Amino acid sequence: MHGNNGSGEQHSPRSPKSSASPRGGGGGGGAAKLPSSAAAWLVDSRWALSAALSLLLFLAVALAVTSFSSSSSPYIVSPSSFFSSLPVPVPASRAAAANHSQSQSPPPPPGAGVPRLAYLISGSKGDLDRLWRALHALYHPRNQYVVHLDREAPVAERLELAARVANATVFRRAGNVHVIRRANMVTYRGPTMVSNTLHACAVLLRRGGAWDWFINLSASDYPLMTQDDILHVFSTVPRNVNFIEHTGYLGWKEGQRARPLIVDPGLYGSKKQDIFWVSQKRELPTAFKLFTGSAWVALTRDFVEYTVWGWDNLPRTLLMYYANFVSSPEGYFQTLLCNAPRFVPTVANHDLHHIQWDVPPRQHPHPLALADMPAMLASGAPFARKFPRDDPVLDAIDDGLLARPRTANATAAFVPGGWCGADAECRAVDNDWVLRPGPGAQRFRRLIDRIVRSEAFPNRQCK
Repeated sequence: MHGNNGSGEQHSPRSPKSSASPRGGGGGGGAAKLPSSAAAWLVDSRWALSAALSLLLFLAVALAVTSFSSSSSPYIVSPSSFFSSLPVPVPASRAAAANHSQSQSPPPPPGAGVPRLAYLISGSKGDLDRLWRALHALYHPRNQYVVHLDREAPVAERLELAARVANATVFRRAGNVHVIRRANMVTYRGPTMVSNTLHACAVLLRRGGAWDWFINLSASDYPLMTQDDILHVFSTVPRNVNFIEHTGYLGWKEGQRARPLIVDPGLYGSKKQDIFWVSQKRELPTAFKLFTGSAWVALTRDFVEYTVWGWDNLPRTLLMYYANFVSSPEGYFQTLLCNAPRFVPTVANHDLHHIQWDVPPRQHPHPLALADMPAMLASGAPFARKFPRDDPVLDAIDDGLLARPRTANATAAFVPGGWCGADAECRAVDNDWVLRPGPGAQRFRRLIDRIVRSEAFPNRQCK
């Protein structure tokens, strides 16, 4: 194309046509004409030169960064570390195996589904031998035990109890029997029974390791089935179920228990005395509702922690209120649980005891005898009270329900169970998670079906 200003015709650099030199106009000189092959070489050399310069620049920067990062700043990433951080391809089979090993959790230890129970067995003056007998009838190495003879018991009896526990081979090896050496003063019908129970709970929380339910018993209680039976059935019960017999209907207890004010000398005296009444009476509380029931309970660890540690103030407030309440052990735990909304759906209205009362009821329950064996069995309860000291009914329970061997020292014989292995005398601990449930488990299971796995469970909570 011709221009009027003397500019020449232009072609693509890659064009095979030769390019004519521009003809100057107005005195302009003409440029030399380049061959087409020379023009193509010139363009290719420009591309090569650009690539070479880029490569040299990258190498210079990489070298500078490497030397600088190794000598000065820790925040500069060297090229070697940069390339090492790039993902390395992993074969699909190896990746799948790694993911499977990470997602597969280790198997639970043997006996993980078998619960652990924590017992308080308390006694007073003259109860050393029957407490020792009850301890052996209730013993299982998987459980925890606190034994306590109150301050009314002679010092010699308390020292003898501690010595027996220390010298018992099985107890010493298992390390699960704890003696309250600094005895508490416990007054019947007074708040010192509650404080003694809370003391045992605190000991078990601190020294008892892992356990699931706390059960308080006295030396006048006795089991109606083996620990293998009890543990077997408890393994089917949700771990949040509390067993507390209770009612919100006070009836005659309103005038004889709730309104009177009493003082327990056991709170400040060194000698045991009965409670005494204050002339003034008080009104029923309006900050919480009173509940009453049995003094014998089976509490979950969660509820025991709440009671002892008290992350809100209700456990402490009620403890101070019940310090002046007649028979506070029959109301403290009932009122505490039923005024804590979190725990209301967890309560089963039963104390897991067979107790017979006279008609009309007296202060103490009817002493159990051989004639009461059919009623004990029909109850399905794992425990019963109140048994007279060394009554023949205890021997009948040992023989017929516990299969407890007769030895020279009958009070020190263990109830055979899976933990004994092949040793009928249970002189060593085999596997504590091995259970051999018997007929007692069937009776207990039927009771649990009635009070936990039925419509009665939600319909009888804190009413």
